[in-house]
Amino acid sequence: QVELAESGGGLVQAGASLRLSCAFYGQTFATYVMAWFRLVPGKQRDLVAVISPGSSTNYADFVKGRFTISRDHAKNMVYLQMNSLKPDDTAVYQCAARHYSTSEYNYWGQGTQVTVSS
Repeated sequence: QVELAESGGGLVQAGASLRLSCAFYGQTFATYVMAWFRLVPGKQRDLVAVISPGSSTNYADFVKGRFTISRDHAKNMVYLQMNSLKPDDTAVYQCAARHYSTSEYNYWGQGTQVTVSS
């Protein structure tokens, strides 16, 4: 069983930066693909960024050049550095995990609220 715990959300002004953190517990971190999703009430959940066990990354077009996903295998942590935040980035950000041999994310954190004011 995997447990995920996010932290680092908050209220910021447009143009500011935030770093979200996700702690991974319970299994071998190095065998899991990690991702950040975001959810706005009334809208679908969007994939924001993905990082493989080998630290290859992919980003949604709407965050490319502004957000950076990273992982620390020594600490079993995943991070999302968010720069140049926009009001449209306001959402609940969730950390997710899937074993590298599977295709679906089946472990989710509780989410952390990010609110960007104009």
